[in-house]
Amino acid sequence: MAVPTLRERTRRAVHAEITATAMRLFAENGFDATTVDQIAREAGISRRSFFHYFGSKEDLVLGDTVALGERVRVALEARPADESAWTALRGAFMVLQTDGLPNADELSLARLYHDAPSLRARHLEKHLRWQELLAPDVQRRLGLPETPHPDPRARALVAAALACLDAAVDAWYESGGTLDPVRLFDDAIATIRA
Repeated sequence: MAVPTLRERTRRAVHAEITATAMRLFAENGFDATTVDQIAREAGISRRSFFHYFGSKEDLVLGDTVALGERVRVALEARPADESAWTALRGAFMVLQTDGLPNADELSLARLYHDAPSLRARHLEKHLRWQELLAPDVQRRLGLPETPHPDPRARALVAAALACLDAAVDAWYESGGTLDPVRLFDDAIATIRA
């Protein structure tokens, strides 16, 4: 593995500092009441520099959902070809365990997500993009013929799996981080499959 360059290490450090500053301001003022200008000023950067690191204030909290969705798609396609769609999706979603399935340090992020309608809206946009990314492999696993656009049954299955993921994260948040989110996810899927 290549050692990150000084430029990359500096970029990561600035990214982390902006994120920490923003999270402090969100905790103090709320997500919707905190502006990009406030974050930039407190972090000692220009507004333009903020947008060099983040596409929006929502992206600061939710991360790069496009890149993460692509990682889930790659993980899904790497699953054994004979796995059922549900089993393969569950396995692919475990990529999120290392990249964002919640742990105790992320309760504040979950609180922001629950309290800010703009974050909820961005999250729903992510779900729609992920359905497009994941549905083709699910369609193949369901034995459905290949079509120019994903079959609605494949989209529905992906949407249901994402809903299970959301339900698990919501239950984890409501438990104060005491419940196991992977177990909650598995229970939600088991209920739908029953």
